[in-house]
Amino acid sequence: MPRLDRRTVSRALGALALGLAILPAPARAADVKEIRLDWATYNPVSLLLKEKGFLEEALKPQGIKVRWTQSLGSNKALEFLNGGAIDFGSSAGAAALLARINGNPIKVVYAYSRPEWTALVTRKETGITKVADLKGKRVAVTRGTDPHIFLIRALQGAGLTEKDAKLVLLQHPDGRTALDRGDVDAWAGLDPMMAAAEIESDDVLFFRDPAANTWGVLDVREDFAKANPDLVRTVISAYEKARAYAIENPAALRAALVAATKLPEAVVSRQLERTDLSQPNVGPAQAEAIRAAGLALQQAGVIPADTNVAAAVDGLIDPQFNPGAKP
Repeated sequence: MPRLDRRTVSRALGALALGLAILPAPARAADVKEIRLDWATYNPVSLLLKEKGFLEEALKPQGIKVRWTQSLGSNKALEFLNGGAIDFGSSAGAAALLARINGNPIKVVYAYSRPEWTALVTRKETGITKVADLKGKRVAVTRGTDPHIFLIRALQGAGLTEKDAKLVLLQHPDGRTALDRGDVDAWAGLDPMMAAAEIESDDVLFFRDPAANTWGVLDVREDFAKANPDLVRTVISAYEKARAYAIENPAALRAALVAATKLPEAVVSRQLERTDLSQPNVGPAQAEAIRAAGLALQQAGVIPADTNVAAAVDGLIDPQFNPGAKP
């Protein structure tokens, strides 16, 4: 190689190295000044995590602050994650799958509960006793949430589709209000509002299927998890502390939920009766439940026919952060 060419190459490599040196690096733990999480009444463990300050205590030595945002439903938590407003959010597993397929780069890293948190609800006087009775009826639902997915699957089981009913899109609390006012005939409910409808309004859960409720999961932005795996583990460790406290102190959990929802203790107790906090690790059990919901959504045309649902589920669930897993 002629001398001039060697110099040219050397200069080019030097310029390239300089360029790479000034490119912005992903945020690392040393750069993170604040971790942003949601809290939600459908995620009771998050209430104790926030109340007890377990995460703030764990992050204090690193000088990292914690900022909390309330999510009113899976759809809101997933919107916040997609927009970068929070780093960790609470959702149903199937809602997380739908979001990821639609381009929301999230990972499921923890199961905060296995709930029966949704069912189909009506007033006593409507005459609705089975899913087939929803044909032509007005049904309140929050799109993109487990109750919405539960409704789709229930309709499929009765040989119907979303088009056979008249869906009224409302956030969960407004759906309950609309049912009580008679503005809709049925509601795809979500606890604790659903428990309140049962106890306070004597509403009827006319269709239940605990197995069709996908897990309550903690989602993290994928870029955050890649850049800060140790911080993800810190968050999950704090969640584990709150989960253990909730199991050991059911009265404290009930009181935290009463304070957050302003609902009577009987209503909150009904919700907690349907909430299993004993299985935090994510893996095959969650994958199977989410996959079944995803296939039902694909059959309904909500997920494109050419989507590989199984592969999407595999890409969603990340067990490396499970409590007890080795880094």
